[in-house]
Amino acid sequence: MAYQHVRTASYMPDPAQGPFPVLRHTLSLPAHWEEPLGRLRDHGRPEGRWHGPRRIPTREINQLIRTTAPDVVTVASNATFGTDSPWLYCTEPFPTPVTNLYAATWLRNLPRHSDDLDARRLLAECFRELDTGSLTWRADTIDLLEQQPSPGGTAKPTRLVYRLLPDELAARIARQGAYEHGGRQLTFHQVAGAGGGYDAGSSSAELMSWPPIEYRPAGRGGERKPSYYAAILRVGVRTVPFSPVPRIHLSAGIRRFVTGKVWMPFRKGVSVYLLPEISLVPDAPVSRRLSVAMLQWRNGTTDWRQGGPSGMLAAVAALDGLPSVDRLVKEADHWIGDGKDGIRLAVGHQAAMGRHPIGTGLMPSERRRLIEWAEQALAPEFVPAPKLQRSRYGRPPVRQLTKRPSMPKNATTEELAALLERTERTAADNARVRRAALAATLDGTDLVGFLVHQTDDQRDRLVATAESALGLTEFRRERGPETWVWEAEELTVRLHAHPLGELGSPLGAEDRPPRGQEHDQAIRERRGRVAEAMTRLREQVPGARIALVELEGSEAFQGPARRTDPKYAIRLGCADAGLVTQFIRPLDTAMDTADAEKDAALRAEAAWADGLRQTGMRLVPQHTLGDRIPSGLNQVAFHLVERRVDGPTGRAQFTPIAVLLRQDAPCVLGRTADTSEWMPYPDLLRILTGRVRGNDLRTSAQQSAVTAAFIRRTLASLRGTPTLVLAHAQDVRKRWPWLTNGGLEVDRIGLDGGPAQRIGLYGKHLRVVRVADSGRDETPQWWAEREDREEELAGQQRGGFGMGLWVPDEPGAPGRVFYSTADKASTQTKLTNDDAKLTPHVNPAGRSAHRPTVNAWNPELLELTLACLQPGDDPEAWAAFVHQQRICKDDYRDVLGLPLALHLARLADEYALPHDEEEAVDPTAGPVAVPVPGDGSGQLTFDFDTDEDSEDQAHGDV
Repeated sequence: MAYQHVRTASYMPDPAQGPFPVLRHTLSLPAHWEEPLGRLRDHGRPEGRWHGPRRIPTREINQLIRTTAPDVVTVASNATFGTDSPWLYCTEPFPTPVTNLYAATWLRNLPRHSDDLDARRLLAECFRELDTGSLTWRADTIDLLEQQPSPGGTAKPTRLVYRLLPDELAARIARQGAYEHGGRQLTFHQVAGAGGGYDAGSSSAELMSWPPIEYRPAGRGGERKPSYYAAILRVGVRTVPFSPVPRIHLSAGIRRFVTGKVWMPFRKGVSVYLLPEISLVPDAPVSRRLSVAMLQWRNGTTDWRQGGPSGMLAAVAALDGLPSVDRLVKEADHWIGDGKDGIRLAVGHQAAMGRHPIGTGLMPSERRRLIEWAEQALAPEFVPAPKLQRSRYGRPPVRQLTKRPSMPKNATTEELAALLERTERTAADNARVRRAALAATLDGTDLVGFLVHQTDDQRDRLVATAESALGLTEFRRERGPETWVWEAEELTVRLHAHPLGELGSPLGAEDRPPRGQEHDQAIRERRGRVAEAMTRLREQVPGARIALVELEGSEAFQGPARRTDPKYAIRLGCADAGLVTQFIRPLDTAMDTADAEKDAALRAEAAWADGLRQTGMRLVPQHTLGDRIPSGLNQVAFHLVERRVDGPTGRAQFTPIAVLLRQDAPCVLGRTADTSEWMPYPDLLRILTGRVRGNDLRTSAQQSAVTAAFIRRTLASLRGTPTLVLAHAQDVRKRWPWLTNGGLEVDRIGLDGGPAQRIGLYGKHLRVVRVADSGRDETPQWWAEREDREEELAGQQRGGFGMGLWVPDEPGAPGRVFYSTADKASTQTKLTNDDAKLTPHVNPAGRSAHRPTVNAWNPELLELTLACLQPGDDPEAWAAFVHQQRICKDDYRDVLGLPLALHLARLADEYALPHDEEEAVDPTAGPVAVPVPGDGSGQLTFDFDTDEDSEDQAHGDV
């Protein structure tokens, strides 16, 4: 029997409690400071470089406060002035001399060139005019539940609530004592909050268990080196579309720490969590909160982010209490254990640093135990949100492929023979379906591809996979070792194998990774060589459209070696030659032989399937909702393809795209804001590497205008047919603000920033569904409670997974918000729901379930908001349709993270590799011009996310 409800880590205000007043001491910048600070900030800066109002940033002083005064809460990324807009909040007034020291340090840091004589004069004038010694704290009473409704009926907490309410609740959790399970206690400390804005995305409060947990596995010949990690809890304020009450979301996960040498990512920060015995700043109060300092590597040296001879840390005399940076980056774990020199600290691990012995994430039972311990501190003001109930539309979509029969453990010889025969028939039937779908996609042309390989065994696996997946064995006409040809009645497949050779070698010299312009040149040269080689192959093999490339995975290019990864250069060169690309790793020789063979076979199947999808082939889930969903329905997914200037090619890109699943089109279609017609999906992918918009769209207003015009044109082109628009909230709403929770109104759509209009003005066939995922804890963590099904498990706090569509049981809600979940991932075959990382745990069978080294994973809760429907529509049926679009078991082993159309749109990001127009080629044209490597301009750097802070990287660990 399937679970009939699930619990979420979401909490609502108890209406019986009324307001939530707290006393805080606040510090405001006097109103008359604004003009002289503006003059000081603007001095030495060129005119005409500003877009929008000139702001006076507080980011660096906020970081300094986070490092040296963790009890102070900063609530703005830019200076605010006047008593109505406090900048700093604290439960107790901060010492006035220390406050004045921070203010003076901030002023000295504002001029762009502090050694300039005019800047020094202006600074002296500011000190005389402003009188920093006059800053004083005042007591304010703040209602932490203050809010107002949006036009659509959604709760809109005041800006301060997003920052101060999580801080208050996190402090309560820290005060309630230790978390205990399995004989081990974990003590949680609040972590200094990140300075910045009030919005929901950046304002969660965080707690971390301290001291770090030590894991020391027994090894042969003695003990192995210990690994360190900690539990983390986050508390955030969130809202739900059309709900008049806010939510508190609790989330649990782990953070891992560096042992030994710290690899410093280029121009990125590495967080250091520290708890000194005395304050780092003289005369400042000692805090129980964990401070957060940042290390950075720049210009060949590593330093504290506010360090150095003239840095802000030195200005407040904090450097004396911090370890030597040179020693810290060489032996990061020296201060983890008992601490040294009056301080304990730990350096946060980042995925870019390489593999960590401790696995990521928590499994549902342990996650549940920790969250239910923390939620006690939320009472009485907050109560758990009602459980989600299973939808009445519970059936999965109709499979176009037949599921293979399972093999029972105790089957007889005759039964096994019958099952094997049935399995072979099923495989043959499924192959015919795939072959027909691919033939329809190619519309009479052959499937021609290159196997660009490093090893013969991986080449042979890909060939065998292609033959098996499409049922081509009996149609083989030519069999290697360089060319394979199959000629079925409806489809001809040609695969041509070529060694990757030096094209797959690391970029740069063997003894060191390339840097700066040397790295730019290495990418240009490799891209040109790949394009030249692929162009020659296409001249020999007309009609080639895809290259399956065997290349070492990202694991082989960790740390400094990341700049040697040739993947982007190879993809660029193949796109220049008119090819889409799919990469596959070689056989993993570090694994057990049998496991490695099994893993390689699975990856070959996945690579081949992904390659076919890049040709535009599709097996769209067939819904089971009958006439509740109109026939001939179009599915359109909007997506913003973006790159920053520090991306793989050193060029900015902003390209709104749309992906279309049209019932009468056998191929996935796409278009961009620069094209007037729909094109096959592979053409969309290839043009994203070429001549695209982006460099001329620098402001949010420009990008929003282009996005709105593109959406309007696209909807107009589909006006006469039933159309479902799918938009990913965290992706598109930054340039389509109607999609924010506060912007949504039932059955009204807004474009161009104007008032929302009735959906009927856009036709009688349009529906819009907004999909939000768990990014930045926007949707809560969840679990299924097993004791509700089995009384003998009551009190053990066990959690499980439950795939399905879920309906909130919230009185007065308009019934437009639903939730979609997936089941346990197929890759987690060796994990159980009871596996634990944080404390010892014994499962019901009496065995230890303490497994810190495994990677755990929880399916996220996907929020489906039925924003716009037509009269007579059943919202739950439409939500079920969107949920079923995630269940693509015909094409994928697991449920997708997003509905299929949005999934395909997001995959286009892999091809966002803009480059100079003079180097661009038209991949849809005939002969392909080979780019000639040149000097070019701009910096080519890989776009790797190496930020480790809880608001960014930690989400991957949760």
